[in-house]
This record gives sequence, C-alpha cells and structure tokens, in this order.
Amino acid sequence: MSLYECVLIARQDISAPQVEGLADTFTKVIEDNGGQVTKREHWGLRSLTFRIKKNRKGHYVLLNIDAPAVAVQEMERQMRLNEDILRHMVVRVDKLEEGPSPMLQSRGGRDDRGGRRDDRGPRRDDRGGRDDRGRRDERPRPAEASSGGRE
Repeated sequence: MSLYECVLIARQDISAPQVEGLADTFTKVIEDNGGQVTKREHWGLRSLTFRIKKNRKGHYVLLNIDAPAVAVQEMERQMRLNEDILRHMVVRVDKLEEGPSPMLQSRGGRDDRGGRRDDRGPRRDDRGGRDDRGRRDERPRPAEASSGGRE
C-alpha cells in the first residue's frame, strides 16, 4: 500500500465537532476500501490567505493515510461532492512523519515568545512619553535659542 498525506480545509461556519465528523467520514471511507488512517490532526480555525467561496477562514485537518490508490481516489471523490470542504490536497509521500506535525509544533512555540530582545533596543514604554519636553508655548523658539543667528 502507498502512503499519503491529506490536508483539507472545511468551511468556517461549521463547528469543531462537525469537522471531526467529516474527518471520521473520510477515515471510514479509507478503512472500507482496505486502508487505514495512521494520524489525524485538527489544526484549528485559521485565516486563509485569500477568500475561497466567500470564506475568510477555514478549519484545517491533516490525515496521514496508508491505503491503496483506489481508497484515496474514492475519498477525493467524496471530498469534491461535500459542500463543507473548501479545498483538499492529497500528496503521496515516501515516509509518514511520526509525532506532531510542524503546524502543531509551531503553535506550542508561540507561548515561549517573550517581548522584544534586549539587543533590539528599548521597549516603547521605556523611551518615555512626550511629557518630558514641557508645554509647547513654554519652549524656547529656535531663533531665540541660538545666539549666532540673524538679527
């Protein structure tokens, strides 16, 4: 059997349990045709780069599949017929990745980020406000401040 990775994007207005139900449906199609889904990841509701069928966001799901080509073709056929699927892409791979995908790994890294690093300069709130210059009418004018100017 061949190894495949499938990423599908579902409409934004369906709920997360409905997305899981869609993934269950496609998993059942694969299993009924003699294959198996080795990994399933829900990447969540993410913004799309451009609108797809008037949607700005979509639920992303990754399926790692070990199945014959006939099973994957049937799954793709049913994805094309389903109105809740905006886009899908199935790619044949040599080896399936173990552990979490890079998309899930990057999600965990966001919590570890701090503010700006010290070598980038001071933070905005460390620079001081505009209060330290005084009121505008109390400041000396440029002509009065310099003694070597025109008279």
